[in-house]
Amino acid sequence: MSATTTTARPRTTRPPRARGIVRLVIVLLVLGVIGGGLIGFHRFKAGILKQVTASIVAQLPTVATATATLQDWQPALHATGTLRAVRGADLSAEIGGIVGELHFDSGDEVAAGALLLRLRPNDDEAKLQQLQATADLDAVSYQRDLRQLAAQGVSRATTDTDAGVLKAAQAQVAAQHALMAEKFVRAPFAGRLGLRAVDLGQYLAAGTKIVTLQALDPIYVDFYLPQQSIGQVRAGQAVTVHIDAFADRPFAGQIVALDAQADAISRMIQIRATLRNPDHALLPGMFGTVDIAAGAPAPQVTVPQTAISANAYGSAVYIVRTETDPADGKSCLVAHQQFVTTGDTRGDQIAVLKGVAAGDVVVTAGALKLRNNVAVLVDNKVLPTDDANPTPTDN
Repeated sequence: MSATTTTARPRTTRPPRARGIVRLVIVLLVLGVIGGGLIGFHRFKAGILKQVTASIVAQLPTVATATATLQDWQPALHATGTLRAVRGADLSAEIGGIVGELHFDSGDEVAAGALLLRLRPNDDEAKLQQLQATADLDAVSYQRDLRQLAAQGVSRATTDTDAGVLKAAQAQVAAQHALMAEKFVRAPFAGRLGLRAVDLGQYLAAGTKIVTLQALDPIYVDFYLPQQSIGQVRAGQAVTVHIDAFADRPFAGQIVALDAQADAISRMIQIRATLRNPDHALLPGMFGTVDIAAGAPAPQVTVPQTAISANAYGSAVYIVRTETDPADGKSCLVAHQQFVTTGDTRGDQIAVLKGVAAGDVVVTAGALKLRNNVAVLVDNKVLPTDDANPTPTDN
């Protein structure tokens, strides 16, 4: 029996170094693909951003403009004043009693001395007659004493005593007349009555308000100015008062007096002016803006108030100038930011003391979307108002 011998084929294996090279090549290929993708994405994104930026740059901001002008402005002082009647009082009775007669209605115009109210007289008339009768009797006794004194029938002392008694009786009669007169409430001056505060049959304590009486023509306006302005104000100087209730109607007047002292805390001085008020449109207690002309008119550079913008560094405007674009040599309008010093306002206008010259073109609308040295498009189809004396209208 013979044995068969089988010989196994040897396995072939790659050396470790070859396997490492293959893996490295695969990793490098993967990294290359990823890196190429990232580079392509960033180039795509840069292209999109460039297109968007180009489209934004191509859309220039549109603004409205106005030309700064040189105008003669009247220097003025401004204050807030309160209207008060030249004569005004809350009327009341001097003594207490029950309202027996009413001779007025709320809002009446009354003349000086007009009877408004009478308290019930009660027994006042009877007391007056009693006192008058006593005074008459004392007068008869005194006349008799004078005749007897002439005939030496009575002494001088008796006559003097009777004279004193007569004067006392007459004084009591006068006191009763005064007491009765206090039950009549009359208008101390001509004017307009306010709202009636009492009714017929009501008991009034002494001093209870019955009605207010105000003389409305002329009418005062009291206001305050700082002490540094007092040198520009004098009695007789013209003033103009604007009331919110009558926005389209200025009221002319003149200063009548300045207070004799300044307030020790605020350093303000009270000033009083008088206004004509023939139609009684103005009422005590209203407030208004007082404008006082001070000095001669002076030229001022003015622009619409909408041209002024405020920031942390002060007030500024955008001035539009025509310039040449160095890239293509074409002319374009460029807005330049300019800080300014402003003065008084008048209507829709404001005076610029420094930073803008007459003839400069300033942006009046659309300044919020601007930056310094940016090209702009001008469209003046719709412009903000630029009126020194605007008149409100109802739309």
